[in-house]
Amino acid sequence: MIQRTGSVEEAGLTVGEVEEYRENGFLVFDDVFPADMVEKLREAVASPAITERLNEGGHATKAVHLLEITTLDPIFMELARDPRILNRLTPLIGPDIQLQHSKLATKPPTKGMGTFAWHQDLAFFPHTNSSVLAVMVMLDDATPENGCMQMVKGSHKLGYLDHSVDGLFTAECQERQYLEDAAKIVQITPKTGGISIHHGFTLHGSPANLSGKPRRGVVFEYRADDAYQISDTVWKDTGILMCGRRREAVRCEPGIIRLPKQNPDSEFYTGHVFGTAFHQNGEIVDESEYYRNRN
Repeated sequence: MIQRTGSVEEAGLTVGEVEEYRENGFLVFDDVFPADMVEKLREAVASPAITERLNEGGHATKAVHLLEITTLDPIFMELARDPRILNRLTPLIGPDIQLQHSKLATKPPTKGMGTFAWHQDLAFFPHTNSSVLAVMVMLDDATPENGCMQMVKGSHKLGYLDHSVDGLFTAECQERQYLEDAAKIVQITPKTGGISIHHGFTLHGSPANLSGKPRRGVVFEYRADDAYQISDTVWKDTGILMCGRRREAVRCEPGIIRLPKQNPDSEFYTGHVFGTAFHQNGEIVDESEYYRNRN
């Protein structure tokens, strides 16, 4: 894996980087955001409101994904719209991009805790096409010792993999044969202020944190404007236009999609078998955008 640097605001991707993403399903960049900006993000994470939510989630002893982070402090919405991120995404999923969801991903400092099972993001929230990807902005160095993400090279080409047992979604890929080739498993180690980008089908997970220190990152899931969510939850910030235009068109890729049937015994059960994706927009989306510039 080639790990690059790039702090220039206008930076996009080279032809070689686009090809690498198409081949491997991920990219890593160091030095995207400067130390002073990272410190402001850390201060926001340490605010009483966010700390209280993390405590409620039990972040001292387990990995916590604090969703809708853009609604908890405006600095995270600014980060989601930052051209140092978006300019790297338009060569991959086009100029018209929406936010699918946002979260703060934390691993506890407690040694041996914070494992996250192997999975594909799109298995959680299927869309009509696969122009969906995630960006993680690191607030701490990601290292093998603190449980950095691991990704299977080329796994995004496999399409949807099975994440269900007895018909219920498990949040874990059940097709373990794709994890048997150790040569294809890559440690994803952006430094503080760096980012990783991975395809919605890229098989990934992370082991326990053994460092005794926290590992934190802000994650944004982005989708092409023409990717329509067909299952799982619509969050408050789902559907916010990040750049480009709303085309009000849906692109469908051929294939059969297994819908993630929610387990009614799960802490994440929404009260709907297949979530709330019947409405594409979260509650903070400005729907008046759909009626502007009608000429």
